Amino acid sequence: MEFNEEVVLIEGKVDWKGRPATKNKHGGMRAALPVLGSYMWIFVASTFAFENMANLALAVNLVTYLNALMHYDIADAATHVTNFMGTNHILSIVMACVADAYMGRFKPVVIAAFVECLGLALLTVQAHSQKLKPPLCNIFLPTSKCEKVSGGNAVLLFFGIYMLAVGGAGVKAALPSHGADQFDEKDPKEATQMSTFFNGLLLGLAVGGSVSLTCFVWVQVNKGYDRGFGLSLIAMFLGAIIFISGLPRYRIYVVQGSSAITELLQVYVAAIRNRNLQLPEDPSELHETPILDREAATHHEFLPHRDVYRWLDKAAIRSNETEPPNPWKLCRVTQVENAKIFLAMVPVFLCSIVMTLCLAQLRTFSVQQGVTMNTKLTNFFNMPPASLPIIPISFMLILIPIYDQIFVPFVRKFTGIPTGITYLQRVGVGLLLSSLVMAVAGTIEVKRKNIAKHHNMLDAIPVFQPLPISVFWLSFQYFVFGVAECFTYVGLLEFFYSQAPKSIKSISSCFLWSSMAAGYFMSSIMVKIVNHATKGVTKSGGWLAGNNINRNHLEKFYWLLSILSLINFAVYLFVALRYKYRPLSLDVEDENEVHQLKILNPSMEDL
Repeated sequence: MEFNEEVVLIEGKVDWKGRPATKNKHGGMRAALPVLGSYMWIFVASTFAFENMANLALAVNLVTYLNALMHYDIADAATHVTNFMGTNHILSIVMACVADAYMGRFKPVVIAAFVECLGLALLTVQAHSQKLKPPLCNIFLPTSKCEKVSGGNAVLLFFGIYMLAVGGAGVKAALPSHGADQFDEKDPKEATQMSTFFNGLLLGLAVGGSVSLTCFVWVQVNKGYDRGFGLSLIAMFLGAIIFISGLPRYRIYVVQGSSAITELLQVYVAAIRNRNLQLPEDPSELHETPILDREAATHHEFLPHRDVYRWLDKAAIRSNETEPPNPWKLCRVTQVENAKIFLAMVPVFLCSIVMTLCLAQLRTFSVQQGVTMNTKLTNFFNMPPASLPIIPISFMLILIPIYDQIFVPFVRKFTGIPTGITYLQRVGVGLLLSSLVMAVAGTIEVKRKNIAKHHNMLDAIPVFQPLPISVFWLSFQYFVFGVAECFTYVGLLEFFYSQAPKSIKSISSCFLWSSMAAGYFMSSIMVKIVNHATKGVTKSGGWLAGNNINRNHLEKFYWLLSILSLINFAVYLFVALRYKYRPLSLDVEDENEVHQLKILNPSMEDL
C-alpha cells in the first residue's frame, strides 16, 4: 500500500471508529461546517446556529414571560434570568473538565443537546396548559394583586429552565473546541482556517440569532409562548441531528486518561511545598522527562523554560531523595510552563467579566425600556421589544465577513500576524466600546423619561398607552454593543483556545463562558446592591425596584456601569501590556528532532 504525507495519523485525533484521522478525509473547514452554523455568505443549518436559534428568543423574552405570565416583579424577573444565564455559563467549566478528561468533546455535545430538548419540552407544556400557570391577571394595573407562580408549578418552571442551563453548558463547553480540533495548528493553511472558523462561529450565532429574534419572538408574542417554545424545541432537535450527521468526517480528540486540571494543581502545590528550596542558576537543572525513543516522545508536549513566574519553577527542583518522585512535589518543566500560562490567562479572564455585566442589561432592562415605547414599524407591523437585539446581530452579519476576508488579510500585510491584530488588541477594542455602550444607553434613557414627563405619562400602562417615542432609539446602544461583541468575544475565544495546553482546550475555551457567567451573577448582585443603597431615593425602594420603569433611575445605573467599564479597561491595558504569549510547543516529528531533544538540556532553554 502506498502512503503519502496526507495519509498520516494526526496527533491525538482519530475518526469515529477509532482509526487514525487523516487530512484528506477528516477535519478541516468541511468538517467544521456542521459546527459553525454558517460559513461566509452561505447559511448552513448546523448545531451552534440552531442552538442559538432555540435559546436566544427565550433568553431575551424570558423577563417578559416571568413578569407578565408568572407575575414576578421586573427586578425579580431580571434576577432570575441573569441567574439562569450565569448558571448556564458557569456549568460549562464542569462540562469541559468532563469532556477533556473523560468523554472527549463529541459525546458531551450530543448528550447536552438532548437535555436541552427535554428542558424546552417541559417549558412548552407549561406555557400551553393554564393549570400549570398562576391565574390570569394584569400585572400592569396598580390595583392588581397578582398571584405569583408557586408550588409544583414553580418547580416545573425552574426545573425546565435549569435543564436548559445544563444542556447549554455542555454545548458551550465542548462544541467550540471540537470544531477547532478539526484543524491542525502545525499546518499553516489550517492554522489560518482555524481563525476563520472562530469568526464563523460568531457568524453562525448571528444567523441563528437573527431567525430567533424575528420569527421565534414574533411567534411568542403574537401566537403564544407555547408555540414559540415549541419552535425552539424543533430547532434544538434539528441542531443535534445535524451535528451527529457530521460524525464520519470529524477528527475526534483522544482522551489522554488523566486530568489536566490535576496536573496544574500539582504544580501549584509542589511550588508551595518547595518554597524554601533554592532555585538553580541554570534552568537546565530543573526536572524534565527524558526522551528515550520516538514512541515516548510523541506522547509528550514540550515547552521551553521561560523566565516568568519564577516561583512556580520551584515545583521542578530535583531533590536528592532516592524513592520514586512524588507528582505533588516534583513536576516537569513543561508542566510548570503550562501552569504559568494558565495563571497568566486569569487576569484577562477577570477583565472580561464587566463586558458581560453590560450585556446582561441589554437582555433585561433594555427590553423593558422597549416595552414602554412605540414599537410600530408600519401601520400593519409592530416590532416586539425582545427582537431589538436583531440590530447588533444584523450588523454582525455584515461586519464579520468583512473583518475576516478584507480587514484581516489587509492588516496582515503590515503586521505579519496571521489574525491581523493580536487577540488581546481585539479584546481591548471591545472592552473600550462597552463603556461607550453604557454611556449611550444612559443618554437614551434620559430622553425616554423626559418624553414620559413631558406628556404626563410616568404612570402610563405600556400595554395600553406606549410612550410617543420610537423603540428604534434603543438601536444606538445595541449597534455599539454589536461592534463590541465582534471584537471581544471572538478575540477571547481565540485567545483562550490558542494559549491553553493541549489537554485543556475545552476548559480554557470555557474561560469565555465563565467570564460571562460571572458577569450575569454580578449583574444580579449589583441590582440588589444598588436597590439597597438607593432605597431612600425612590418611592418604589431603589433605582431599579418596582414594575414602573418610568419612576426608576435606570439612566444612573447605566452611567455607573459606564464608569466601571472604563476603569476595567484601564486595568486591562496594564494586564495586556505585561502578558507574554505562549511559545510554540516542541513537537517531535522526525528522527532528527528526537536526536536533538536527546542531547539538549531538559528544560530546552535554547530551543
